[in-house]
Amino acid sequence: MCGIIGYVGPRPSQDILISGLARLEYRGYDSAGIAVIDGEGSLGTRKRAGKLQVLRDDLAAHPLADGTTGIGHTRWATHGGPTDANAHPHLADDDKLAVIHNGIIENFADLKAELVDAGHTFRSETDTEVAAALLGREYAASGDLVEAFRATVSRLEGAFTLLALHRDQPGLVVGARRNSPLVIGLGDGENFLGSDVAAFVEHTRHALAIGQDEIVAITPDEVTVTDFSGDAVDVEPFEVVWDAAAADKGGWSSFMAKEVSEEPEAVANTIRGRVHDGIVEIPELDGLDELFTDIDRIIVIACGTAAYAGMVGKYALEQWARVPVDVELAHEFRYRDPVIGARTLVVSISQSGETMDTLMAVKFAREAGAKTLSICNTQGATIPRESDAIVYTHAGPEVAVASTKAFVAQITALYLLALHVGRVRGALDAETIAAQVAQLEAVPEKIARVLATEQEHIEQFAHWMADTRSVIFLGRHVGYPIALEGALKLKEISYIHAEGFAAGELKHGPIALIEPGQPVFVMVPSPSSSPLLHAKVVSNIQEIRARGARIIAVAEEGDAAVLPFADEVLRIPLAEPLFEPLLAVVPLHIFAMGLATAKGLDVDQPRNLAKSVTVE
Repeated sequence: MCGIIGYVGPRPSQDILISGLARLEYRGYDSAGIAVIDGEGSLGTRKRAGKLQVLRDDLAAHPLADGTTGIGHTRWATHGGPTDANAHPHLADDDKLAVIHNGIIENFADLKAELVDAGHTFRSETDTEVAAALLGREYAASGDLVEAFRATVSRLEGAFTLLALHRDQPGLVVGARRNSPLVIGLGDGENFLGSDVAAFVEHTRHALAIGQDEIVAITPDEVTVTDFSGDAVDVEPFEVVWDAAAADKGGWSSFMAKEVSEEPEAVANTIRGRVHDGIVEIPELDGLDELFTDIDRIIVIACGTAAYAGMVGKYALEQWARVPVDVELAHEFRYRDPVIGARTLVVSISQSGETMDTLMAVKFAREAGAKTLSICNTQGATIPRESDAIVYTHAGPEVAVASTKAFVAQITALYLLALHVGRVRGALDAETIAAQVAQLEAVPEKIARVLATEQEHIEQFAHWMADTRSVIFLGRHVGYPIALEGALKLKEISYIHAEGFAAGELKHGPIALIEPGQPVFVMVPSPSSSPLLHAKVVSNIQEIRARGARIIAVAEEGDAAVLPFADEVLRIPLAEPLFEPLLAVVPLHIFAMGLATAKGLDVDQPRNLAKSVTVE
């Protein structure tokens, strides 16, 4: 979950590294550092704990001699705290070699003991310095950075992306990856490496995706990719479909504010090109009907917000495709020896496509003989390449740690998948598909209406609630996972206790939490399309209101039944039950952002969290 960038070319590397790190800071912001080989053949490094601006200020006050070969790193601490000493790069071979690293080296303790016994002295608490020391020893023996990499990675266990340069080989950056992201950017007389395309999209949209257990060497004019054994491998090219401006704030107060405003566009772009004359046709799934016709079960695996999207998608998949669906946390899935096989379809959901828990669960599923499909927002990512099929969301880059527009795009992709599978399996007729497609295509405009009519109101009462210590969220049916998502957002960026419950569970324990003044958000189903559920939820509201709860109801326009019992009503446009989650979640995203802002917190970079969890 750290951010890495490498550059070789004709231009001064320092500015390229810093601008790349700025686009990668969402991956880690405990510390940052760069290493540059200057025009005199000297290796200069600078690294500082804290956010990237600390490093920027240091470089402004004490510039490094610039050069055209460099690597940079922004860190999310795993081994060792966020200190200057633990920041990357780490040095070896008498400070002639610099290394940066994303991931965790699981056997670092044994390797470190071996190196200490051999007389090596360490300057940090990190596993990365162990890899640097090994690489330095191998380089001293061979004088070849690529071969030294090959010898080093054969001894490492765990998940890692390593980048290195050596002052004796200017114009060369070498990288290696196992279970951790790395992509190549192809320029004109220059080349780049990055933990994702955001590192270099300002300079090129031409990219190559590196596979598992591969080593890459870049010079200004050449890119060479081999496996860990030294054999040449084919590399998959792709074009980045968004530009650098998409990853900028664009005048918004935060990336999260910008991304919430882009939720309508995220849904619309995910639908675009996949609906023709009322029928869902997903180009990525052309010729893959057998993936769906011979299954008797679907398991959705994901973590965090993506898992809640999966819970919403379960309702659509079962209703439209008529296939039983389970939703499981990826980090629990493979450790419980699940019963899966050739008639099981495992659908993974990951915004980054690099979520380590989900990646390992996908690999487990494939090894067990299951079919796999990935829903992902990132081109060139690992999970799609490990899957039998892929349905991309088209939310654009999501920089804020708390996922918003990616969440609604994931639900949209799941709905498209459910309609596609329902058609392929003969569970849905054309008329039914067309009716559901019409509802889905209306969602972007309805989300835009929520933003236009409710945002100011929600931000105002979020400001009034700045001292709130605990919030409860309730929902039934598709409202239940939205309650979970609302609670997660508050935990992530406001640092307050928040819980989401299925409303029917109230009398089975959670109602004991209700005391005078307790804020409770309630997802209220439509009285017209879900009258039975609506009546039950209104009864739940009366029960907790009688015990002093403060009710914030998320209810559709025209629902008057909640008015006598709600302290605040947040209105959403009318929609059929399955499409309400895409609307009801928007006020919850706005509220979480508004409350965190009122508390003076950084909504984009909450404490202890990073955007992409690339370690288990």
